[in-house]
Parts: sequence; C-alpha cells; structure tokens
Amino acid sequence: MNEVFSKKLIELAEKDLSVREKLASEGKLSNGYHPEMEQIHRQNAERLQEIIGKIGFPTISKVGEKASDAAWLVIQHSIGEPEFMKECYKMMIENKNEINPLNIAYLHDRIQVFQSRPQKYGTQLTEERVPYPVESKRHLNEERLKVNLKPFSQEEIDRIPEIENIPELDTKDAGYTAWRIKVGWIFAP
Repeated sequence: MNEVFSKKLIELAEKDLSVREKLASEGKLSNGYHPEMEQIHRQNAERLQEIIGKIGFPTISKVGEKASDAAWLVIQHSIGEPEFMKECYKMMIENKNEINPLNIAYLHDRIQVFQSRPQKYGTQLTEERVPYPVESKRHLNEERLKVNLKPFSQEEIDRIPEIENIPELDTKDAGYTAWRIKVGWIFAP
C-alpha cells in the first residue's frame, strides 16, 4: 500500500469536508455553487488526476479502503469537471473488485442526474427530497441490494417521479440548468 498517496487522498477529502462544514454553518451553501467550494473541488480534482497519473486509480489494494473512499469523495464532488467524473467512473468499473460498490452506485447516479438521465440506484434526490427519476421502479430495490443500499418501501418508490417528468424537474432551477450547460453536463436547447 502506498502510504504517501493514501495520506494525501485522506487530506484532500478532509479539506473538502471542512470547507463544506464551514460554509454550511455560515449558511452559504444553499444559493448555487459557492466559489470557495468550487475552488476546493477543482484543486482536489487536479491533485487526484496527478495521483492517478502516478499510480493509476487509487484502489483499496493501492491506498487502503479509507483513502480509496476519499478518492471517491473527491470525484463525487468534482461536479464542475464532467469529463473527469466520467473517466473516473470508467476506471472504477474497470477496478470494480477493488472499489466499494456503494461508491460506484453513487457516482453512476450523480453523473446520470447531471445529464438529465434517470438514475439506477435512487441515490440522488430532488429539491423535494425524493429520489430523482429512476430507470426502473420495479427493479430498483434489486439494484440497491446489489450494492448494499437498503431497499425503499413501496410508498417511497411510489413517490419517485416518472422519467417523463425529468424535463419539468430540470427546469425548476434556471441557475442549475445554466450551470450544467456552462460546465458541459448538458447542451443548450
């Protein structure tokens, strides 16, 4: 195990979480993507790209479970870097036996939602705090169990909006839509 990179990855994740906690306590995280948070996410993505360039994807055997999870957190929060997130997802799939399956599920769903596509596992929520539309309500709990997520009740599943509602859901926040266009998640209509 590479202790140097393990330590660095954990430091990146801790910095992300400490800045997030500080901004949240100041009430500064609810109105769009805060510039300080965005800067941390971009810097962390750059550092992680450097690490990947040296050792490949930081799997559990290379950096340990905690540091591999920290790498996922950096990726999951690199929301202004769509191509980086997608490339990391591919690497995670290639190394799936060395990656926490929960991390793969969360990243898959986040990428899908940012692209206005239905998610597979129901991990990403709408502003109403219900899961964003899913590929298959009927098979949702099967998919969740495969990655060690607890199943939803039928009532929870029934509250999930239908796929046809994605355009309506996505137009509720014009600033969010403009940001996704700006960074390359979606294209302007």
